[in-house]
Amino acid sequence: MTHSLGYVETQRAVLFPEGDPLRLRSGAELHDVEVAYETYGELSPAGDNAIVICHALTGDAHASGLRMGEKKRGWWDNMIGRGKPIDTDRFFVICANMLGGCSGTTGPQSTDPATGRAYGPEFPLLHMSDVVAVHRRLVARLGVKRLYAAVGGSLGGMQVLQWVLDAPEQIERAVVVAATSQLSTENIAFSTVAREAIMNDPQFHGGRYREHGVIPAHGLKVARMMAHITYVSPQALAAKFGRRRDTEGPDMRMTPDFEVEHYLQHQGNAFLDRFDALSYLSLSRLLDYFDPFVEESTPAALAATRTRFRVLSFDSDWRFDTAQSQRMVDGLREHGVEVEFDELSSPHGHDSFLLESPGYHDQVRAFLS
Repeated sequence: MTHSLGYVETQRAVLFPEGDPLRLRSGAELHDVEVAYETYGELSPAGDNAIVICHALTGDAHASGLRMGEKKRGWWDNMIGRGKPIDTDRFFVICANMLGGCSGTTGPQSTDPATGRAYGPEFPLLHMSDVVAVHRRLVARLGVKRLYAAVGGSLGGMQVLQWVLDAPEQIERAVVVAATSQLSTENIAFSTVAREAIMNDPQFHGGRYREHGVIPAHGLKVARMMAHITYVSPQALAAKFGRRRDTEGPDMRMTPDFEVEHYLQHQGNAFLDRFDALSYLSLSRLLDYFDPFVEESTPAALAATRTRFRVLSFDSDWRFDTAQSQRMVDGLREHGVEVEFDELSSPHGHDSFLLESPGYHDQVRAFLS
């Protein structure tokens, strides 16, 4: 029997003090890096039952349970809990907001200790290794010796892959869902249009919009609306909305009329309340440059690892389609890494990794058994 978690609390840690800064791939340094995180379950005396959850582009540390005063459960509540595939009766589960984000971890709107003002557009460009370095330091702070598993979907799956490359002996099992090891040209194109919408919003003010008391709401909303289309499948949109309209007959107008238009308007408006435009720019650019199999250090790292991988894709996901997962699998196998791979059937597109498509949770549960 499965049970959802009760009330959970988001915690915070400050890592990388001034004498021990986080040295980024770009050469820049950050210190006093704040990290928001949640934990579920109990760490074993040996410290060997920990699972790290890596979130997607606009996710956060609140992966499961219910925070006091809120009504919305964690974004992966169907996956994490008592008796669920990531079983909190068995595992100590850690989920941290990623570097560059806007949900409690240091990002563009955080205060730069050197200037006393927000980093803003001067926040350094990030490499996936920088994100992983913060989470590795947090895991060590929590007393974890070695991870039983790391699990992530979409951008979260890319973090899992990078973690194995940066620390080949630290993770026993890796679950990578609906992810890629290299963004397609089409994906980079989508991100480019989203960034253009944000940066050309009159309220962007060169990235210093907070100092003007505004946000680039229109650009950020358009970016989210476009991105959301790529997260769902054509058949899911057709089934949910079809061509249903507010009006009947031949009347036409330029304002939203079709139900799908209202849906996208809602998605865009809701996004404004929870995500920052500069974080969106920073993290989408992080995705563009992710390409670990071309790095010189990758063959040696994969030759040294004993991590077992479980890679899953969905047949209706056109954002990170099965061919992109297959490329990752081929790259791992080429270097002798043990990989199990399956394409699962789901009508929900890229968002399938957040849902309970047939067989999906069973695959994860079995691999973690």
